Amino acid sequence: MLNDEPLAYFITWTVYGTFLQGDERGWRKRGRGEQNAQPKLAEWRRERLKHPIELLNEPQRRVVESEIERLAEYRGWRVWAKSARSNHVHTVISAHGVAGSVVRDQLKANCTRELRTHWDQFIDRPVWTTGGDWQCVNTEDELEQVVVYVTVAQDRKEFDALQRGRTGR
Repeated sequence: MLNDEPLAYFITWTVYGTFLQGDERGWRKRGRGEQNAQPKLAEWRRERLKHPIELLNEPQRRVVESEIERLAEYRGWRVWAKSARSNHVHTVISAHGVAGSVVRDQLKANCTRELRTHWDQFIDRPVWTTGGDWQCVNTEDELEQVVVYVTVAQDRKEFDALQRGRTGR
């Protein structure tokens, strides 16, 4: 392993149309990092979508997670964690000697192929937002944190949101 090579990559990509520039949840601008909400920009982007948003259902999410595992095994990569959600995908993966952007793009391409093989609504349209995010995980502490985030915190966020909805808080 090279001295400057990360232990793993924390990779995230989103379903087409679900996280637009200007989004109220925050967004990242290439080369400039985190950005504040810009509602007019988000609305402008939303109006220009060329296809309807297709959220992933449970069987589709299972196919995405299975394809992440399959490709990693084929390439000799290690999957530490994966979580396909209705509107985005997270994975933590070690791929020595391969850039994070390459790992991300190969995962997205293979997941797209599998979704199109099984569900016609993904044919002739984008499945994912262009690009996506990848961050280097350089220490064992960081690795533990991102694995917990992907495997536990995502479900906790959904549970907390449901609880807030029921109690009105």
